[in-house]
Amino acid sequence: MGSDAPRSRRPRRLRALFITLGIVLSLGLIATGLGAWTVTRSFPTLSGTLNLPGLAGDVTVYRDNAGIPQIVASTATDLFLAEGYVHAQDRFWEMDFRRHVTAGRLSELFGESQIGTDTFVRTLGWRAVAEQEVKLLDPTSLSYYEAYARGVNAYLATHQGADLSLEYATLAIQNPDYTPEPWTAADSVAWLKAMAWDLRSNLDDEIDRALLAPTLSDDDMALLHPAYPYATHPTIVENAVPVAAAETTDATTGDATTGESTDGASAETTDEGSTDTAATDTTPTDTASTPGPLASDQDLSTALGTPLAELRAALASVPELLGPAGGEIGSNSWVISGAHTDTGKPILANDPHLGAVMPSVWYQVGLRCEAVSVECPFDVAGYSFSGLPGVIIGHNSRIAWGFTNLGPDVADLYLERVIGPNYEFDGALKPLSVRGEKIKVAGGPDVKIEIRATEHGPLVSGLTSQFGSIAEDYPAVDGVPEPPATDAAADAPETTAQLSLQWTALTPGRTASAIFALNRAGDWNEFRAAASLFDVPSQNLIYADVDGNIGYQAPGLIPIRRTGDGTVPVPGWTSDYGWTGFVPFDQLPNSYNPASGYIVTANNAAVDAAFPVMITEDWDLGYRAEQITLRLQKLLDSGTPLTTADMSRIQADNYSAAAATLVPVLQKLTVTGATADAQRLLTDWDYNLDADSAAAAYFSIVWRNLLADVFDSLPEGTALTGGDRSFAVIATLLDRPDDPWWTSAKLGTVGRDDTLTKVLEKASDEGVKLMGAKTSRWSWGSIHTLELTNASFGTSGIGPIEWLFNRGPYQVAGGSSVVNAVGWDATVGYTVDWVPSMRQVVSLADFDSSTWVNLTGASGHAFHPNYTDQTPLWQNHQTRPWLFDLEAVKKAATDTLTLAPPGD
Repeated sequence: MGSDAPRSRRPRRLRALFITLGIVLSLGLIATGLGAWTVTRSFPTLSGTLNLPGLAGDVTVYRDNAGIPQIVASTATDLFLAEGYVHAQDRFWEMDFRRHVTAGRLSELFGESQIGTDTFVRTLGWRAVAEQEVKLLDPTSLSYYEAYARGVNAYLATHQGADLSLEYATLAIQNPDYTPEPWTAADSVAWLKAMAWDLRSNLDDEIDRALLAPTLSDDDMALLHPAYPYATHPTIVENAVPVAAAETTDATTGDATTGESTDGASAETTDEGSTDTAATDTTPTDTASTPGPLASDQDLSTALGTPLAELRAALASVPELLGPAGGEIGSNSWVISGAHTDTGKPILANDPHLGAVMPSVWYQVGLRCEAVSVECPFDVAGYSFSGLPGVIIGHNSRIAWGFTNLGPDVADLYLERVIGPNYEFDGALKPLSVRGEKIKVAGGPDVKIEIRATEHGPLVSGLTSQFGSIAEDYPAVDGVPEPPATDAAADAPETTAQLSLQWTALTPGRTASAIFALNRAGDWNEFRAAASLFDVPSQNLIYADVDGNIGYQAPGLIPIRRTGDGTVPVPGWTSDYGWTGFVPFDQLPNSYNPASGYIVTANNAAVDAAFPVMITEDWDLGYRAEQITLRLQKLLDSGTPLTTADMSRIQADNYSAAAATLVPVLQKLTVTGATADAQRLLTDWDYNLDADSAAAAYFSIVWRNLLADVFDSLPEGTALTGGDRSFAVIATLLDRPDDPWWTSAKLGTVGRDDTLTKVLEKASDEGVKLMGAKTSRWSWGSIHTLELTNASFGTSGIGPIEWLFNRGPYQVAGGSSVVNAVGWDATVGYTVDWVPSMRQVVSLADFDSSTWVNLTGASGHAFHPNYTDQTPLWQNHQTRPWLFDLEAVKKAATDTLTLAPPGD
């Protein structure tokens, strides 16, 4: 995905509510003296014996001094029941809040301010799709989800209100009647929809292009949305060898229509083999529907203006559960063959870049069957999501794996002609699909909503008055046939332009089963079979095993379009732009034991421009991938075997290619006074965005001012945010010193050097205001700070509430489009918006030599010792040992809890 896409921002509409809550709660706690008791009463029991209904036998939970649980059970259902119980012990408020988001039920918690958000989420239908996916689960997977739910509910049966979490004590002041419902399998599966939404790839880029098109030339559009630099930056799969097309998949069901089943991988490989696989051309040959005269992008964008603005407001209203979608949600991962390591076995590294939330989106856990068997096949550890059974990223006793976002174009916007209760499609009027839902509102009456959809998907513009209304009159679209006339033309309902969304995650899929298949996979073929079930969100999956093999697989439902490339909204009144199927799994990029001996994925292009299937036009532009590759290659060229410590050092790399490109130009400019003092900071700078670097601070201030002043004429919501796309645009313009973009009415400057000189002066002044007149005392970390923010109560803007749940600020290194991707939004400020949400380095020679660290601690309970205990390690690029051998786990345990059946 293009990491400089316009980003959604979490709304602050709960401010008034939280002002009241903050004052009342703070005064109440002070007056009663019960603050400490209220805060700690939800801390869970970690040692001793607890009886849990539903268990077949005893389950042991070992926790180390970081509170990370390793769960050992004799049956698989007992294992997942215990995982549900332990998740609820540490994170139930997080789980409960998430399920209200994914079901469109935030109004039940927070009142009428959330009706618009709930309306949008219900229109997308996350919960409805999740319920369908539960019905499609195989019996074994369903038994795991149901066992997990029983574990959560066992905890709820003995805990309520403030005994569950401090958040419930806060909520009770405004909403005293709220009681959590029992957990269900659909609550778990719905979280996969939130994952897919926050990793929705280029939808924001699509909106951005449409808003820019009416006012910019084709050349300027190409400048602001540059193509992937294949000539200079790496692709994940090199020298791909096409294989014969095996099948196509139906665009409505995802089922294979010919050839082999997509339930498993069909390619056979050997441990010694080396393969790189790409697709042959799967462009549909059906030409029965021949495109007629269509509008230009500019004409369509003019018609789209109001619906797009409404949709962007709607996107911003949805809570960001993983991070700022459309920003720099990405990740780094790479795997090194044993031929290059000190142990002779592979090393795998991964650090997903997500939002800086409190608690961390990840929950570390180990899931162990006492005796691994067909009936109880799990011996796995890694990072889970609270609310979801299993391990998402990690390793078992045979293989290790990691994720980065593939970022395929899996969502399209269609401009629909809506005529009363109908919409136009291929020259005919078809009735809209309509369903009604009722939103319960805390402290107010229920609200009924109507959800409408075309065959493409739900109408997502003009949902409520909070999102605005569709324009009564929208400009005509030249060259497009008008809707068919009716006999009662004078009484005909008005035609309005509305947007519908077609998105792969709105089709019931199999990802809910893929997690368990991945957890028990023992070799490359089983890993690929698990990957084939991973429909959404599409990820880059990297692989290593104890036999010395490494690999890469891109999974997921990736649509095949009859016409167009998915980069802009398209006419919905014709079938010419519809989806005709999905790219077959065996045609998706993969690599096994490549000749290079390593694989790097960092949201860069998976394949080169010659790849015959369009995955996306909005790859991350590859600056992180290039730097990781250069670091690895330098180590390999030195002849020194690579170690796990080398991988951790690469994860901490702060080198900014943007600085290396821009600074030499800045140093040639003539400035005086305080600006010259600031400019001298750049002399002999190594271009690393270290926390203690004065040069990094000044460069970053220059960077922000440069983007704001050069591109101040862009439409609202389309500003460059400072990431990879910003870098590519500025790098191009630096070679065009007389380009009109360098002429700034705002600055009163003409040409590159004149504008850059003024920017240096402005940045110097800002640096003095932020950090004082003595430039030697400036530091990047003093303005580049991280506040860990509670996803629900943490953005109130009210000190007492935020003090309870948020932590920070922490001074941090890194930045946008660097390997240590501690990113910030240049349209907002220098504070951190997205981060490496965890870091893992796995040794396939000795799992106990692996390391891991989380952004926060294991606990979701404010003031618990494990609330933020891992954050200082994360901040300083330190890590924790990751023990896997069960005897080592037992020896390191500081708490041991036995969960026993009732009566034991």
